[in-house]
This record gives sequence, structure tokens and C-alpha cells, in this order.
Amino acid sequence: MATVASERGRVHKSATREDYMVVGLEVLADGGHLELKLAEVCSRLGVTSGSFYHFFDGWAQYRAQVIDHWKNEATLTQLQLLRGEPDPYRRIERLVDVALRLDHTAESAIRAWSRVDPDVRRVQAEVDMLRRQVVFDSARQITDDDQRAHRFADAALYLLIGYEQAAVAPDLEGLEAIFRDLLTILEGAPC
Repeated sequence: MATVASERGRVHKSATREDYMVVGLEVLADGGHLELKLAEVCSRLGVTSGSFYHFFDGWAQYRAQVIDHWKNEATLTQLQLLRGEPDPYRRIERLVDVALRLDHTAESAIRAWSRVDPDVRRVQAEVDMLRRQVVFDSARQITDDDQRAHRFADAALYLLIGYEQAAVAPDLEGLEAIFRDLLTILEGAPC
């Protein structure tokens, strides 16, 4: 089988369905949804369109699977692991770590795409709701104040979304510090 390398340096013995998903997210991160095209994906993988059609019935199916892959890998899998953490403070710490490791450029591109594609919008809204819910559930274990827990969950989600949409240079240390500062909302600081 031929060696396949993506622009981000991954080398594969052959293109797999997973490779198509990873490269699809890379294309989104590098150029946005308008650059997510069959020729670009195949070029980055070093394969022909025939290889693509071995895995996918068509372009619409592929695009839907890229978004589902993102939802599963960036959210569902991570949240499932985090739900097993019994200590809500540690769970929130781990949520911050997960948030810092997200591919923020791909997520920003997906958010832009969701403004013009109702199917992507539906998945994006589901991801936001799932992320917010785990933060709220964790916060609710720390405080008896529902309103405070809701504000904390909203602030954490808005911070992540805002960070991903900002046009300034990435500052993960600053993002982490602000996430940690949000804990004061739960620890009883005046709101």
C-alpha cells in the first residue's frame, strides 16, 4: 500500500476512513468550510477520488461524517471520560484541560460553517449543549445555587466560543487563567 502524508505531517501506510476525517478537520482549520473540497482532501492524502468513493457514497455523506467525527472525538468521547470523575472540582479542572487541547481553528471554522448550513448548525448546537450541561452538572455539585451554576456554565461556554472566534493570536495560557478565574463564581465571590 502507498504511503499517505497529510500537510500537517502525519504519514499513513494507506488512507483510512479515519485519515479522511482527520484531514477534513485539517482542511477546515486551514481554510474553512469553503476549502473543504474533494480535490483538496484527496491531494492532502495523496490519493485519487476513487479511494474516496471506496469509503463514502458521496460528498454530502463525507461532510456529515466529518462533523459527526468532530462531535464524537472533541466532545462525546471526552465528556464520557470526564463523567467518571467523582470530584466536581477535578472534573472542572479536567474540562479546562480538554478545552485547552481542542483544535480551536477547526472549531472556529465549524462555527462559521454552522451559520450557513442547518445540518452543521444542529450538530454545533448539540455540542454546545452537551458541553454546557457537563459544566453545569459539575458546578451544581459545588454550589447549591442553581443561578450561580448556570452563570458559571454559560460563562465557560461563552469564553470558549469567544476565544475560538477572536482574531487575535492564540494565548492558551491566558485562556487557561481566565477559565480558572471563573471558579470564583462558584466559590462564593460576589456575582
